[in-house]
Amino acid sequence: MRLRTLILAAVSAAALASPALAQELTAITGGRVLTGTSVIENGTVVIQNGRVVSVGTGAAPSGARVIDARGKVVAPGFVAVDSGLGGSEISSVGGSDDLTNGANSISASFDVSYGLDPWSFTLPVARLGGITRAIVVPSHPGGSAGHEHQDDSDFAGVGEGGYQSPSLFAGQAAIIHLAQGGDILVKPRVAMVAPFGEAGAGVSGGARGAEFVQFKETLAEVRLYARNKGAYDRAGLRDLSLSRADLEALIPVANGTMPLIVTVHRAADIQQVLRLAREEGVKVILDGAEEGWLVADQIAAAGVPVLLNPISNLPGSIETRAARMENAAALDAANVTIAIKGNEGSIHRAREIRYNAGNAVSHGLSYESAIEAITVNPARIFGMAGQFGELRPGAAADVVVWSGDPLEPLSIAETIFIGGAEQAPASRQFLLRDRYARGEGAMPPAYGR
Repeated sequence: MRLRTLILAAVSAAALASPALAQELTAITGGRVLTGTSVIENGTVVIQNGRVVSVGTGAAPSGARVIDARGKVVAPGFVAVDSGLGGSEISSVGGSDDLTNGANSISASFDVSYGLDPWSFTLPVARLGGITRAIVVPSHPGGSAGHEHQDDSDFAGVGEGGYQSPSLFAGQAAIIHLAQGGDILVKPRVAMVAPFGEAGAGVSGGARGAEFVQFKETLAEVRLYARNKGAYDRAGLRDLSLSRADLEALIPVANGTMPLIVTVHRAADIQQVLRLAREEGVKVILDGAEEGWLVADQIAAAGVPVLLNPISNLPGSIETRAARMENAAALDAANVTIAIKGNEGSIHRAREIRYNAGNAVSHGLSYESAIEAITVNPARIFGMAGQFGELRPGAAADVVVWSGDPLEPLSIAETIFIGGAEQAPASRQFLLRDRYARGEGAMPPAYGR
């Protein structure tokens, strides 16, 4: 009964985000505006119909609702990458985790967008940390600072017989927004996910060389299938190691139109992944890359972006023996496009993305680059440049007014807009606080004794 009451309260709070608010002409004035690519002092951000209308230093337009941001910071909503937001509530409770898949006939074709929960209790908490969009990825072995990935051994021997058991591919990522209520899906199937390095070797027989050979053979099969679908339908094609659904899902990867998020850590493995991408014409995104600073020039030359956790430091394994907190700064200095991740899943600790960005600044990354790494860069990496993650005319009106520097832990997100709709500053934690710590509302009988 208590849980039901809390859920109803959360739903009531969601109702505060009326779609009508998205149509209202609103001007946020007087603040220090971080556009994502520049800084405007005493700036004015005008939003209407879910979009940014203008960004500059002019006065608020006539008839606009005015939000006074003097002494405050106005920034784009942050974007969580390598996230599990909306896809997992409690990772140890199977029924609430829709990021993990063990079917050997559904691997590359696994689409996390069908398991998203717009009413997840994790979304309001992340939203209060200034996060307005997220790239949700399936669980996969070898993941580091993304959502709570299973141990590599959990994937061994899955779905035995018939097809690849287990598969090299974990499934397809999706982009979501964090606005209250309704459909949170922005775009499904934006990238494929696969582990390499030690984790990839673990799903390919134990050796790194085996995974690379298997990967190349798999892409050859995908291309064979793409050229001979009619023969496949007539059972006139040799047996293939993937199901039809997985073969179809991998065609965009094989032809270079869908990026492949490659979880990789040590410098030697990064070099081999870059080589594989050249040989196969595959578009890759490096995930982890704790030793990326050692080969930063090679990553930059390949034009490959990196998703990283800048606080990865002490080596947790042989793969990360050269991890250092200057990794983000070194990659940025080499002109690698980086996106900063949250901790342990970017689910329950997604709000710590801004703390990680601040830590990267304290270890050599410029402040401007840190802001880009949590706003415009994720949008660029996933093919959404100019659509969100930046305060510019035409972009989605994901705008956050902060009490101070957003990279300062004590700063608070005071006003949050997603797609032009103002979000209620509520979460399940706040509802619990108000009910039990402050004694607001009717208390259960046991609390009145």
